Amino acid sequence: MQLVIVESPTKSKTISKFLGPEYKVLSSYGHIRDLPASEIGIDIENDFKPKYIVIPKAKKNVNELKKETEKAESVILATDEDREGEAIAYHLAFLLNLNGEKEYRRIVFHEITGSAIKDALQNPRKIDLNLVDSQQARRVLDRIVGYKLSPFLWKKVARGLSAGRVQSVAVRLVAEREKEIQNFVPQEYWTIEALFEKQKAKNKEQKFGALLIKKGEKVLDKLEIKKEKEAAKIVKDLQGAEYKIINVEQKELKRNPLPPFTTSTLQQTAWHKFRFPARLTMSIAQNLYERGFITYHRTDSLNLSDLSLFAAKKFIVKNYGENYWAGYLRRYKAKGKVQEAHEAIRPSYPDKTPESLKLEQNQFKLYDLIWRRFVACQMAQAVFDAKTIDIQAGSYIFRANGQLLKFDGFLKVYPIKYEETELPSLEINEILELIKLIPFQHFTQPPARYTEATLIKALEENGIGRPSTYAPILYTVQERNYIEKDENRRFRPTQIGTVVNDLLVKHFPEVVDIKFTAEMEEDLDKIAQGSRKWVPVIREFYKPFEMNLKNKYKEISKKDITEKPTKKICPKCGAPLLIRLGKYGEFYACSSFPKCRYTESLEKNALGVKCPKCKKGEVVEKRTKRRKIFYGCNTYPKCDFALWDKPTGETCPKCKSLLIKTKRGQIKCSNKECDFVLKKEKNSDNINQK
Repeated sequence: MQLVIVESPTKSKTISKFLGPEYKVLSSYGHIRDLPASEIGIDIENDFKPKYIVIPKAKKNVNELKKETEKAESVILATDEDREGEAIAYHLAFLLNLNGEKEYRRIVFHEITGSAIKDALQNPRKIDLNLVDSQQARRVLDRIVGYKLSPFLWKKVARGLSAGRVQSVAVRLVAEREKEIQNFVPQEYWTIEALFEKQKAKNKEQKFGALLIKKGEKVLDKLEIKKEKEAAKIVKDLQGAEYKIINVEQKELKRNPLPPFTTSTLQQTAWHKFRFPARLTMSIAQNLYERGFITYHRTDSLNLSDLSLFAAKKFIVKNYGENYWAGYLRRYKAKGKVQEAHEAIRPSYPDKTPESLKLEQNQFKLYDLIWRRFVACQMAQAVFDAKTIDIQAGSYIFRANGQLLKFDGFLKVYPIKYEETELPSLEINEILELIKLIPFQHFTQPPARYTEATLIKALEENGIGRPSTYAPILYTVQERNYIEKDENRRFRPTQIGTVVNDLLVKHFPEVVDIKFTAEMEEDLDKIAQGSRKWVPVIREFYKPFEMNLKNKYKEISKKDITEKPTKKICPKCGAPLLIRLGKYGEFYACSSFPKCRYTESLEKNALGVKCPKCKKGEVVEKRTKRRKIFYGCNTYPKCDFALWDKPTGETCPKCKSLLIKTKRGQIKCSNKECDFVLKKEKNSDNINQK
């Protein structure tokens, strides 16, 4: 019997289908060894040697694997092909004493298909220790920053805080974007549009607009017309002008399909189309990969196998026709340093349409997206008939642009938004009839807050993180309450996130410096390639970091960061109250702490609503440990009154309970036994009781 070990039970079940009875496939259930949670687990004085332990929850499974290893003729390690997968294989080999008493083979594959597994078995290798060292270096770096910097934040800011080497850079991006928005000064500018129609046109409905683009020889840029006065002067200049066609240009515009997905672009597109958080996208993709439906989902490569390209061609020609195939095998190359030996994310079997598979709703959505993107990337261009018309009026020139779809090509499979504008048939020197001139006032807009998609894109563009880390980065910084999503599901820094970021930027620039972090990622890549050793990389980071940390313990006072004096007096002991900053924001606290532990919510969290249960306290905005907002009595635990929906401050006319505003904007009674609802009629401001 040959023992095959993979990471997950789903993957083991899928692989078992392709192997005969002489193979037994078992799962390690993820990592089996790691640094201990109770200590730093790194011997800093001895070249940062990690003190690995068997993860407590993995002990039982490790014992089972040891028993099965003893029975097996040979062991095949078939964990994922990335650094994490290589590290799992390494720790399995160590614990199972492989290459000691028992020989092992290491195999990797990009997709879980019969042909891929057969090919991998015929081409085994040994564990790549460079990849293992790269993963180990990342783990040690992150542990050093976490275990050294987190206690500093506890002492100088608030208990329960933590710092992360890469996560702190993500927080910085969000915090700096917020400052840009706050400091943004809008600029006024105007555009002028003319609405035309052909003289003596039979079809009076075929009006079209044109935008003012030029005055004399000067091209008008976006901010050229700054004030209403300037726009009004142009409109006045154009009074009584003749509008003559001076140029008509017609051409074909061709649009290429997008490349297949990488991890980053899949996460971005899944957010744009379905509002899937990156973590959900990766969870679904992992399930699809382990069940053999898609290729490996952690990749920055755009490479595609010849087998998949010919399969795509066959499918396109058969289902859409020869003219829908590109006419050649489209190959894509990613920018920057990538693992080209890996493949892009694609369906394992291009002929397996989404409808042919039994998938749950979210799995269907993501597989459908991956399948369409891959098939489309091998299809013909979309072709548009484009027309540009220039119209002269005195010294001014207006331009109208139009386009109509001529051949849909790849758009048949992967629709992308485009606008069709039909312009009438016009000739040079033809005179147009002006319907009206329309000046529009605009203001420049501040940069938008990051979404899941745009933050991942920013991390990738800045060289921060790698395909396997984008989702964990976004999840971690939200869990730590450093950033949160606003009502439009865009990221903003929390109060504590802003304070921690400002502190790290000022005093620990090497931890949150974008360029430095990107260079560290490059060093980790060099370790993986064998061109650098991991211990010197860690040492170069650690020595200046440790020295700076010691100095900052002496230099920085907590009071300067987290405490503000107030004129309020503690009702319990009479000492002055302070505004203190905690992990979840500011609150009033007694200055004689720890002798007096009195606290109360800030007025900004209070709603001005008396608690309907105890009649003494006030209803204030609170948050659960998971950061979900709710509304409860500020005398808790004396009074446990709480609501998920925000009270309006009004009382129910039927039962005198509080009225609440639901997430959908409906106002109703908070008492579940009362059916009172305020209903707003359509197209009316009259509010009726139901």
